[in-house]
Amino acid sequence: MEEELKKMIIEKYGSVMQFSKKIDVPYTTIDTILKRGIDNSNVTNVIKICKELKLSVEEMVDNKKLISQLNFDNAEIIDIDTNMIKIPVYGTIKAGIPIESQTDITEYVEIPKDWTKGGKSFYGIKISGDSMYPKYNEGDIVIFEYIQDFETANGKDCAIMINGSESTFKKVLLNDQGIVLQPYNMGVYDVMMYSNQQIEDLPIKVVGVAKEKRVKLN
Repeated sequence: MEEELKKMIIEKYGSVMQFSKKIDVPYTTIDTILKRGIDNSNVTNVIKICKELKLSVEEMVDNKKLISQLNFDNAEIIDIDTNMIKIPVYGTIKAGIPIESQTDITEYVEIPKDWTKGGKSFYGIKISGDSMYPKYNEGDIVIFEYIQDFETANGKDCAIMINGSESTFKKVLLNDQGIVLQPYNMGVYDVMMYSNQQIEDLPIKVVGVAKEKRVKLN
């Protein structure tokens, strides 16, 4: 497979170096993949190669491995027999960009594979700021289930997109008039309230419900 892949790259791009520049992957990384095999490579790089060459990932990866069943293209390869999968952790989530297209990845963390049954998807966010203190501290990693339903989000801590330009992490409270986005650090941060009309017009969207908090020890 690696020899065929190298031949395909050279025929289309002239050299491995030119191909590496095209897909923005270091030449040394691609050279290593072509020499040692693709099975243990980072899926992010595998996907870039496949997309550019119009190949399916399944054609590229040995049967002893699989790609996690998340909906995120930037999930990493894991062993078939493991009970865990890896998901991306973002430093921020950019408003107006779908979760699966976010690129500000700081690291990967493992979650139980069982969580993803039924097509559920998850991602992490590293907390910045103290609006959700003391329940969440700066630097904590919060695992979110990708949910866009306000009824499911009601009463829960959620990632929210506002007006296509702002993302925030707040407790969601629904009422007949609209939605309340409540910080835990009430002495410093104000409650945000939006009417049902504003929810439609701005718009305001739930993009995740917090499932788990992970704290790193110093």
